[in-house]
Amino acid sequence: MTGADKYNKEKRYLTDYPGMSEEATLWLIEQGVKIIGIDAVGFDRAWKVMFEDYLKTKDKSLLWPAHFAGRKKEYLHIEKMANLDKIPKPYGFKVACFPIKVEKGSAGWCRAVAIVEEEENAY
Repeated sequence: MTGADKYNKEKRYLTDYPGMSEEATLWLIEQGVKIIGIDAVGFDRAWKVMFEDYLKTKDKSLLWPAHFAGRKKEYLHIEKMANLDKIPKPYGFKVACFPIKVEKGSAGWCRAVAIVEEEENAY
């Protein structure tokens, strides 16, 4: 939850957001995480930042490292999520994803739903 979804109608939504590194993505996968979501327009660092780093170094591994982590370990990620701040607790809930199949596509949209179980009263 970066808060980026709150300015999704502004230009900065496309340029001012944090992103995942390959190391962070692989670490989450190693903890058993299968699906990772972000409320920013992209999963990796902003394109301009990645590209500037690439131009300085000519190191192709700086381009979309979190995306390419999926070549090392299987996982799914979701971009452009919204209203993550509405989930009443930071962990301990389930997430169900209902994807739309896009013919011959490598990506598509989905309805992601947080399932928060009500806690039983201890009375």
